[in-house]
Amino acid sequence: MELNREHFCAIIYYNFQRQLSQQECLAEYVFGNEAPHQSTISRWYGESKCGRGSLSDDPRVGAPKMAVTQENVDAVRKLIIEDRHATYREIEAVNWCQKTFDRFNSENSKNVYSIFSGDESWIYCYEPENKRQSAVWVFQGEQKPSMVATFVSKAGHIATIPLNEQRTVTADWYTTICLPKVITELRKINPERRIILHQDNASSHTAQKIKQYLTEENVELLGHPPYSPDLSPNDFFTFPKIENRLRGQRFQSPEEAVDALKNAVLDLPANEWGKCFENWFERMQIFTEAIFQILGASHINHVEPRTSRTGRYDRSFNPRVAFPSSTNLF
Repeated sequence: MELNREHFCAIIYYNFQRQLSQQECLAEYVFGNEAPHQSTISRWYGESKCGRGSLSDDPRVGAPKMAVTQENVDAVRKLIIEDRHATYREIEAVNWCQKTFDRFNSENSKNVYSIFSGDESWIYCYEPENKRQSAVWVFQGEQKPSMVATFVSKAGHIATIPLNEQRTVTADWYTTICLPKVITELRKINPERRIILHQDNASSHTAQKIKQYLTEENVELLGHPPYSPDLSPNDFFTFPKIENRLRGQRFQSPEEAVDALKNAVLDLPANEWGKCFENWFERMQIFTEAIFQILGASHINHVEPRTSRTGRYDRSFNPRVAFPSSTNLF
């Protein structure tokens, strides 16, 4: 008979009722390496002293057990067998891309207009034009960079919010200052507008306080695959685009630099934002295909290739360059 966890707990509880000491309980075990550790015996003795009668573990907050299905277990086992270097992050990223791609019908769903994507970036009073200028010493008294949070959608720029005196993004600032301004702007015309928030997995974005706030405001959370900046519209489009426009300009204050960023964002043509989100979904497909080729995982549901409205992909995103090997994809 193979003993499981509950069997050992029952033995520990029985020995406790016999008034054996923990050392005596440990000495009675003759199960070799299968015997529970002394710390386990000590913990269960403590639970028994507090009146615990159940031998089963208490329910825990987290992913439901239904997420661990035989189908998922078989799929993960097959992926790991085919490539021992496959990691949880790779599996998670591919799953996110495919689910998002299918959920919004390859970007053809009208619900794409409900997505607003946000991220933070540093804004400098002087952005060098080349590497040589980057080597210049920063003199004492020169203005420090400012951090801003920028939110965009397929329809265009929504809001850019500076952190002002605050140097880092916190859950308090995010829920009391940043998100309320963004949500107010989005629902200015239609208070019942559906909102789907896309953001990365920074700790300031995933705190329980933020999840509770989004639930209260009836905002859906799209999520983001771990360590995948190439799949964030602000990271691959907004911030690089604006930084290029501001290169070589020198601003007298952080506030002036932030105003220049806002003006540069507002000056972007409306059709650029449509192309940005189209490129976003193309990246999801290219990412999935890159992982598919690297891992050789035939069980990954392959998405049929599609072209953009312009009839081509954005080749500036090269999966072979971005993901050179399965050991450093992220």
